[in-house]
Amino acid sequence: MDRIINLRQMRIGQQGKIAAVEALGEISRRIRDMGLIPGTQVSVVGRAPLKDPVALRLAGVTISLRNNEADHIKVVLEA
Repeated sequence: MDRIINLRQMRIGQQGKIAAVEALGEISRRIRDMGLIPGTQVSVVGRAPLKDPVALRLAGVTISLRNNEADHIKVVLEA
């Protein structure tokens, strides 16, 4: 059974595939412009000391995403 969680809940080292982006307006556009679209493989590579932002690795690049943006992204965890 697939386990779907918010991207914010992922731990460092976990990998998954984006299932959905549930944001609207400007946040949705910003998320999608960074390449965070359904079907994309993503892994968490680090977090700032106060847990915000989170560093993600996808398609060979590392990006930083704030937690309020990560809350809008659903991820299917890899086993």
